[in-house]
Amino acid sequence: MRVANIIMAYKNPMQLGLMIEAMAHPEFDFYIHLDKKINIANFQYLQHLPNVYFIANRTVCNWGGFQFVQAILRSLEEILHKNISYDFYNLLSAQDYPIKPIEVIADFYRQNIGKSFVSYDMEANENWWSHARSRFESYHFTDFKFRGKYLLQRAINHVLPKRKFPLPAKLYGTCISSWWSISSECAAYLTSYIKDQPQLMRFMKYTWAADEFFIATLLMDSPYKDTIVNDNLRFITWDENLPNPLILKSADFAGIRSSEKLFARKFDIDIDAEILSQINEKILTNVL
Repeated sequence: MRVANIIMAYKNPMQLGLMIEAMAHPEFDFYIHLDKKINIANFQYLQHLPNVYFIANRTVCNWGGFQFVQAILRSLEEILHKNISYDFYNLLSAQDYPIKPIEVIADFYRQNIGKSFVSYDMEANENWWSHARSRFESYHFTDFKFRGKYLLQRAINHVLPKRKFPLPAKLYGTCISSWWSISSECAAYLTSYIKDQPQLMRFMKYTWAADEFFIATLLMDSPYKDTIVNDNLRFITWDENLPNPLILKSADFAGIRSSEKLFARKFDIDIDAEILSQINEKILTNVL
């Protein structure tokens, strides 16, 4: 059994190092995709850690932009071209952290080879989709760089009709669909499928926050649907009035320790570094 951990990073190289050290395991490799906007210098020390590699084909990642999804897909493709036999591709952010001892996590993957773990809601769930449909029905210029782009975006969306998703697919997604663990078969399927769908990729360039529905939709409409478990294995907390997950702090430790999930997010050592120490000392080392 072998796992390729793809880590999307843009800040806090020291925190990323702590996560990689906490997940150190002979069957785990780490592939860091560093946002192309960020100077790599402060992160380069990480390549001296065991089984750590940098994605060469770096992509500029803008919050909510489709280029973030493209960065994930290009990272998958780059790793697949290495011809290393991985059983899982585990997508993490640099603000994630394991909340189970690493051997427990490795054993979980060993026992679930062939499955994929992706959280989703179906399109029929109006609570989430009533807002989320605007992510592709309207034009979004998030990834473009020109003066007045948002003024033009508003004007175009005022004049043009709503856009229609270019595939006859049922849509799947939710606010926690962005992070997942997928099988080697699903990883190969994703990279192959998008190569055959240039029209779809052109359409997606003008979407917003597609990471929360695009990959879940492609996989749940794929031949691998029955192998997908509706659980992304992540402990995440939200305030419904905020667009991002809450930063986990020391006050959240009891909830983290009682969770059955394998990972948690988001952490930020500039806000609360003590929580990672608590996890290391009281969970990862099995100390009560």
